[in-house]
Amino acid sequence: MPDLPPRDTSSLSKTMVALPDPARSPWWELGRRLLLALAILVGTVLLVYFDREGYRDGNDPATDYAVGFTDSIYYTTVTLSTTGYGDIAPVTTQARMVNAFIITPLRIAFLVLLIGTTLEVLASQGREMFRVARWRKSMGESEHVVVVGYGTKGRSAVDTLVNNGQNREAIVIVDPSALALEEAHADGLAVVTGDATRREVLRRAGVQTATQVIITTDRDDSNVLATLTVRQLNPDAWIVAAVREQENVSLMKQSGANSVITSSDAVGRLLGLSSMSPMLGSVMEDLLTYGEGLEVAERDLLVNEVGKQPQSLPDQVIAVIRDEKVYRYFDPVVTLLARGDRLIVVRPAKELPWAPRPGTHGEEAADED
Repeated sequence: MPDLPPRDTSSLSKTMVALPDPARSPWWELGRRLLLALAILVGTVLLVYFDREGYRDGNDPATDYAVGFTDSIYYTTVTLSTTGYGDIAPVTTQARMVNAFIITPLRIAFLVLLIGTTLEVLASQGREMFRVARWRKSMGESEHVVVVGYGTKGRSAVDTLVNNGQNREAIVIVDPSALALEEAHADGLAVVTGDATRREVLRRAGVQTATQVIITTDRDDSNVLATLTVRQLNPDAWIVAAVREQENVSLMKQSGANSVITSSDAVGRLLGLSSMSPMLGSVMEDLLTYGEGLEVAERDLLVNEVGKQPQSLPDQVIAVIRDEKVYRYFDPVVTLLARGDRLIVVRPAKELPWAPRPGTHGEEAADED
């Protein structure tokens, strides 16, 4: 599935926080109810006008029956609004029965529409303001993730986070597209609608307190500018950014990204490997597929693994993280594992990648003192 289409710049002037809600907009409900109220007015006017011979205008003594179309409008408005001046009144049995069994229920329906709509709009707005305020408070207190761009890459990144234990309520999407808003809401995610290169938009998403930011728009220049803005707002956030062209990787890192993924090169390499060695391509695809076969994971070093060689562990260790640096398993620096090390391993996809490997539950990690 291709990435989302280019952004609609006409929406950039409006920035809002939108939480997932299956209900329709209160303004849509207001418009629908106003149309119903207008239909009741028009229907009642026509009903009175067609039965005008059954009404008498007390203000016109010249004739007993002087009710016209204007009088029908007047009678309808004062009747439905329960004002009831009494100057125009039904005098025939038929007109009185119509008032009792048709116009009176219409009057009740008209009042319910007006009062109910007003209360619902006010309640919906108040409820939405409360939800957004509570959401902002929870974002400030929790370790949340901001995902810029909800195209193919953004959705895959969110799926990976959720599958590995990340709470959906702690993920915020930033995207100006109405399609992205609809899809993110369908996935139960909060959305900030707007351009991620603008400070105000990122502030609304809570970037200044986010622990991680994933930037996946479909343009490298937008990704660079968004990375710069995020880094200025939050010097401590871990920023992962995607670029289309390899030549932009260094620029992205200079802008403040901690990790840069070249999407086009990665796909090209996978295609090349699959062409030269179909089995190798299958293994690589297996590593990138969640929940079955093999998977790559990062885990803590356990106490009983301190002092051992990486190759001697049950998991297939491919790298060791020590002092914020990554070493290949064969690097002389990590010949023996030490407290505080973290391991990058390949293992069966049986548990969440960030949990201890099967059979080690309850064992302590070898943290640094």
